[in-house]
Amino acid sequence: MTDIATLLEVGGPVAALGGGAAYARAKHPAVYWSAVGLPVSTARLIGSYASVMEACGLTVTPSRLRVLAVKATTNREIRPVPPRRGIIRPTTTGLRIRLRLAPGQAPADVAASAERLRHAWGVHAVYVTTVKPGVVELRLVGFDVLRQVRMPRKVDSGYLRIPVALREDATAFVRDYRTMPHQLTLGATLSGKSMYLRHLITGLAPQPVALVGIDCKRGVELAPFAARLSALATDPEQAAELLPVLVKEMEDRYDLIKARQGIAPDIPDEEITSDIWGLPEHERPTPIVLFVDEVAELFLIATRKDEERRDEMVTQLIRLAQLGRAAGIYLEVCGQRFGAELGKGATMLRAQLTGRVCHRVNDEASAKMALGDIAPEAVMAACAIAPERPGLAVAGDTSGGWSRIRTPYLSLADAAETCRDSAHLVPDLPALKPFRPHVPVRPVKSPAPQVQPRPIAD
Repeated sequence: MTDIATLLEVGGPVAALGGGAAYARAKHPAVYWSAVGLPVSTARLIGSYASVMEACGLTVTPSRLRVLAVKATTNREIRPVPPRRGIIRPTTTGLRIRLRLAPGQAPADVAASAERLRHAWGVHAVYVTTVKPGVVELRLVGFDVLRQVRMPRKVDSGYLRIPVALREDATAFVRDYRTMPHQLTLGATLSGKSMYLRHLITGLAPQPVALVGIDCKRGVELAPFAARLSALATDPEQAAELLPVLVKEMEDRYDLIKARQGIAPDIPDEEITSDIWGLPEHERPTPIVLFVDEVAELFLIATRKDEERRDEMVTQLIRLAQLGRAAGIYLEVCGQRFGAELGKGATMLRAQLTGRVCHRVNDEASAKMALGDIAPEAVMAACAIAPERPGLAVAGDTSGGWSRIRTPYLSLADAAETCRDSAHLVPDLPALKPFRPHVPVRPVKSPAPQVQPRPIAD
């Protein structure tokens, strides 16, 4: 009886501790990683580093000098040499460690063994990046960071650099308009595409940038941000009037660049290699970001007259995509589908959109429209996105690289409030004033009625 009582006394706290760890792992993975996962994985890495590297084929034959030194000083067996390991640096989501590759090794060799390293060290994922020739960094992620998105505390943001989502390797996905001027974002209904758009607009709202919107769904997506928009078109007719104004603004900016740099006025705009960022700051025009929501609405036609209007709008969008970067005009095109079946010019416009973000789509063909021409292996990753994870997407660019990202939740009310607080930053662009959306005056809340004290009855 005494032994049973002792076991119960010891087993109770152990069971409670195990249950608490299981609960933390399921509900608070970051806490579980810091308390349990980090020390366990670190111990595994240190204790099994050499054997794991040898099992993964990441060791090389030691040099003759090393062999002679070992034979002269000890009687140990001559073993293959693994990459030299640097200091293990823990993070809130995993571990970071740098490896100096042995002669004859390449970063691709380590990347090919990432899945084996993940299982050997008991982590969620392992990502390999090249730091410099001969040095790679292993980023070990301890848990699924995309399940509960928390953006990093330190993000390399700045002018026209907007952190909008979290990558699967626990780094921030930054939308840099200077590096990637135009982007195509696809996603089915309730896939998180609107949430992605909210983060872009709220990130740009406090910056000296002109925001222009085309929302042919009667403005239901972009109208809440009207206080910060310089122009808004809510149907194809208004879009057909707005796009020529943007093209004319682009041409005027090219004339400004020509005049400043002494370029002959008869030189075609296509041959000008400079941009507005080479102009003095006091002469530099304000950058313009054009958001096109549900781009397919611009391609739909019902009559012959609509077809002519459609062709004109598509031509103007293609011109903005081809020449707008140097003039400081950037495109953010969103939709559910975007392919050749939309009509003439759709494929040509898509080819000008360097960045691609594909949320959950309804068919494989839609994923191929977004990613098939830049990263074919990312198509299946986009098709595997579950409806239970809105905001999850696959981001890629024309370099062929891609990664999974997820946008954190941002309510529409908070996004609209940010735009209202930044309304004073709307730049003065005379050409866009006729398209400035009407912003209703917010009603003033009446103060709550004061309760009059009542005398206490005797």
